[in-house]
Amino acid sequence: MSDITLILLGAGSSSRFKCGVKKQWLYSGEVPLWLAVAERFEAMGAFADIIIVSSEEDISLMKHFADYTYVQGGDSRQASLKNALAAVTSPYVLVSDIARCCVPEALIRRILKAKGEAGCIVPVLPVTDTLYLGERPLNREEVRIIQTPQLSVTKTLKTALETDKLFTDDSSAVASLGEKVHFVEGSNEAHKLTTLEDLSKLSCLQAPSARTLTGFGLDIHPFETGKTMYLCGVQIDVDYGFKAHSDGDVAIHALIDALLGAAGMGDIGELYPDTDECYAGADSSELLKDTVRKLTSHGFEIGNVDLTILAQAPRLLPYKTQMRTRLASLLGIRSCRVNIKATTAEKLGFVGRKEGVTVHAVANLNYVNWKTL
Repeated sequence: MSDITLILLGAGSSSRFKCGVKKQWLYSGEVPLWLAVAERFEAMGAFADIIIVSSEEDISLMKHFADYTYVQGGDSRQASLKNALAAVTSPYVLVSDIARCCVPEALIRRILKAKGEAGCIVPVLPVTDTLYLGERPLNREEVRIIQTPQLSVTKTLKTALETDKLFTDDSSAVASLGEKVHFVEGSNEAHKLTTLEDLSKLSCLQAPSARTLTGFGLDIHPFETGKTMYLCGVQIDVDYGFKAHSDGDVAIHALIDALLGAAGMGDIGELYPDTDECYAGADSSELLKDTVRKLTSHGFEIGNVDLTILAQAPRLLPYKTQMRTRLASLLGIRSCRVNIKATTAEKLGFVGRKEGVTVHAVANLNYVNWKTL
């Protein structure tokens, strides 16, 4: 049994990445970046446990990919690390950043080989450029570039972080206790993904797969008098609407389910439950916008959508063009990629009796091609 736990930190918001996609959700082939990194370490078979630190929203999706230990991050790297350390029982802990996604195995081996040499084992690179501190030149032979992963004695690292002082990495925290820090040779391959420009420096990443992902959605709502009717985000000029916890836009509800289905993100009831009062009377257009945000931030882009509305009443032909335009705007795609079909139920069933409406929706997603960003 290994005496080392691996912690992979990835709870950041990717604010410096300036892309709309969280960098941990860029796809390499058909694998998101965070998983590619975890599997890269796991292939070495050297860890008692692998802990992934991320946001609550991300963890709910990550759990469908792999059976790791997941811990919700804090509002800083240090807070996230402390949360993860609470789940560590092994004598040693190896901490790395998911954004440092191409760490070569040889570097990891050098770090593990030095286990026991000090309170913290750190990979470093020499500085090759001239350095100044203000107007004073520095001796670059005395300066090092610090990288991750870093291997620490678990008890020592936990003690070092029992303070309000913020540290930029594990080694500086351990050094603050007067503990020895041992340096090993780093690697230029272990470049950290911070900005879009860094993508060109990460040779281990493959282009995202060209696979199309398809999802299907279905929703039904009965009519209710005295409510305003919305379909596809468009107000319909009738004196009744839909019985529902939200505004009851049955078309958007079916579409959200189709989009979530394609992405493997569950269903509308999980994300926007009708047991939550904050969604009482909710504008379904806003729910769709939030769904699109989730899709984009998790590495997907919408290809096209197709909806079939079964309604004996009201008559929808006059609204179809407006519906298409409205949905295209909400989805952020061209209107030619949105298709709206409306049909009756030939007077059969509850739809035929003019008691409600059923909508079927299909959506296609692709992985965001970060090669073209």
